[in-house]
Amino acid sequence: MAKKFHIETYGCQMNVADSEVVAAILTAKGFEHIKDKNEADIILVNTCSIRENAEQRVRGRVQGFTEIRKRNPKLLIGVMGCMAERLGEKLFEEEKNINILVGPDAYLDLPLLIEKASKGEKAINIELSTTETYKEICPTRLDETAISGFVSIMRGCNNFCTYCIVPYTRGRERSRSHNSIIKEVVDLQSKGYKEVTLLGQNVNSYLYKEEENKVDFPSLLELVAKTVPNMRIRFATSHPKDMSDETLAVIARWSNICKSIHLPVQSGSNSVLKDMNRKYTREWYLDRIDAIHRIIPECGISTDLFVGFHNESEEDYQQTLDLMREVCFDLAYMFKYSERPGTKASKTMPDNIDEETKSRRLQDLIELQSASSLESNRRDIGKTFEVLVEGISKRSQEEMYGRSSQNKVIVFPAQGIEIGSLVNVTVRKCTSATLMGEMLTD
Repeated sequence: MAKKFHIETYGCQMNVADSEVVAAILTAKGFEHIKDKNEADIILVNTCSIRENAEQRVRGRVQGFTEIRKRNPKLLIGVMGCMAERLGEKLFEEEKNINILVGPDAYLDLPLLIEKASKGEKAINIELSTTETYKEICPTRLDETAISGFVSIMRGCNNFCTYCIVPYTRGRERSRSHNSIIKEVVDLQSKGYKEVTLLGQNVNSYLYKEEENKVDFPSLLELVAKTVPNMRIRFATSHPKDMSDETLAVIARWSNICKSIHLPVQSGSNSVLKDMNRKYTREWYLDRIDAIHRIIPECGISTDLFVGFHNESEEDYQQTLDLMREVCFDLAYMFKYSERPGTKASKTMPDNIDEETKSRRLQDLIELQSASSLESNRRDIGKTFEVLVEGISKRSQEEMYGRSSQNKVIVFPAQGIEIGSLVNVTVRKCTSATLMGEMLTD
């Protein structure tokens, strides 16, 4: 009788893609994927280490499986991904419920690790690889109702931002072959997916070399757009230092590539950016924003920002606010700095901004961004957008919602429209978070 496994995923889109890879590996070895954790023989938790609260959430979740184990003493619990990589065997000591630890580059070893754990042995493989990309694995799509899928085009990171744990938990950067990526995108299309997001820690530094040939990110993006002209294409996350005019020209050229770019700036201060080892300046970043506006005038732009990094002065912080006012981002993800053990910053750059200051700065950031988002959305009133329908609105059964190419949520009165349909919606009003409109009918 096949052993049943259940996967819970936390963290970034890369983790969602990794969970689908794991499901494919286990299914191919005769395991059965189930949605109800209470019926599982194996529960796997795919984890994130980017911030401390992400790890605390996982710890609480793992401890909560105790009740299931009382009913099923043979239950195996595994922790996968970045948290397993960062903490290693220490996790066995700290969380007695855990039987299996597997890092992001060792998923092919999971069937053997499960066999080992079922014999009562500690099962661990957190060895990082310089070559593993899982290019031969066609992921098992875990959400059967999804219309948007993720395809990982590369793994790891070479940037070594001083605050970031990713290079230590996901290893060095390596790109998948373009042929394996295209195969996976076509598979998504054959299963009815309407949108694909190409994923990488630093997606626009993608570069695959094979003998005399090489494929860079603009070439890959164009190849995907050409191969699946009826699918929407997105990508994340871009690094400002690698955002080329060539990439922007490809986005502008192909109507099925969404006009939306997530370009994390992190800080508006050159001094802070240097301490972060971000490898660009404020001036470089603003030049890339100008290029986006010039080449793709209708493009939506979002970003990541955080406050309270080592030695961030009030002047540094004000420069971040000034940059936000100048760019007027459509959307921003904003955080307080959280020191992560193992990073360069944790060893050489004291976390010397007090919590009260961090909280004040973050609140001011949020208020400014809310005003920018509202201003951005007001500019869309009266415009008509093609919307990919994602579902029924939570506010009303008589409304549906979807996203524009610019990645803005639009809600509109309608019933019975098939999820995955493309409809044209004219925006009539807005909040800072949502556009509201009317669907155009023939």
